[in-house]
Amino acid sequence: MEFTVGQIAEVLHGVVEGDASLRIDRLAKIEEAQAGALSFLSNLKYEPHLYTTGASAVIVSKTLTLKQAVPAALIRVDDPYTSFTTLLEFYQQATRTGRRGVEEPAFMGTGSTIGDNHYRGAFSYIGQDCRIGRDVVIFPQAYIGDRCVIGDGTIIYAGAKIYAETVIGARCTIHAGAVLGSDGFGFAPQPDGSYKTIPQIGNVVLEDNVSVGANATIDCATMGSTIIREGAKIDNLVQIAHNVEVGSHTVIAAQTGVSGSTKIGSFCVLAGQAGVAGHLTLANRTTVTAQSGVGKSIKAEGVLLQGSPAFNLRDSLRANAIFRHLPEIERRLSDLERNSSMSEKS
Repeated sequence: MEFTVGQIAEVLHGVVEGDASLRIDRLAKIEEAQAGALSFLSNLKYEPHLYTTGASAVIVSKTLTLKQAVPAALIRVDDPYTSFTTLLEFYQQATRTGRRGVEEPAFMGTGSTIGDNHYRGAFSYIGQDCRIGRDVVIFPQAYIGDRCVIGDGTIIYAGAKIYAETVIGARCTIHAGAVLGSDGFGFAPQPDGSYKTIPQIGNVVLEDNVSVGANATIDCATMGSTIIREGAKIDNLVQIAHNVEVGSHTVIAAQTGVSGSTKIGSFCVLAGQAGVAGHLTLANRTTVTAQSGVGKSIKAEGVLLQGSPAFNLRDSLRANAIFRHLPEIERRLSDLERNSSMSEKS
């Protein structure tokens, strides 16, 4: 694929400084780019590379003041990072998901429908009575159970497992090995100490523009739905338990676990290896730092949590500072007690 700088600027609603007729055929980092490549400058730490880059064009901010001449054409936009992300999405769609048609053998059950311009890879499986939209890409060995609904433009990568009655919105991405709709961890203790399985009869619902990482698992609800709201991003190796609700545009990093029936608000951030106990509520814009454990609900918006058990970041930092000085504090306390004892004896 090849485009002119002018064509790219038009897509990004940007303004060209330099030769708009230059041809672009690839994307590259600003410090590595060569002729024919398009790059971007968002972090000013990389600004020195702007004056030496081999790229044919660079996306920069409209407000950037140049310190010297630039060899590349410039595309000035409001937000270089967002604009470059838009191009990366377009490039990914064109290169990774350009396949169309059906590879054999592939199976689709009775009563199932799929929209135009789709791709079904070899050994993919679609159960009965599924409704799948247009422009959907299903890679080899993906499994889609009975009565699933999948929206337009969604991508399901190789080896993903979508259990029966799962609902996936438009333009979602389900990465390899992800499992949506497996049984929630529901077991009733019995008088003899054994456990009886509680049937999990609910489903999983993903709204539009949700991303689920490789080998992530989202359990079905005991009753009702486990819900991932619009625009949420779930990293690799994340566990979402039954009846959890993840708010819109919340991001959850790798190896995080969310226990059953917890409700996470919108625009939250759960960093890597965080843990959230069950039946809690986290308010909108809550941030949980890496390896923190949340054991109580957070009602105020915008709280930053750290530690296990997690609490307010500022208090956590103060507590950690004191903890590091505990040996010295203990020594001083012992000295005070000794001196006090000696004074009493005298």
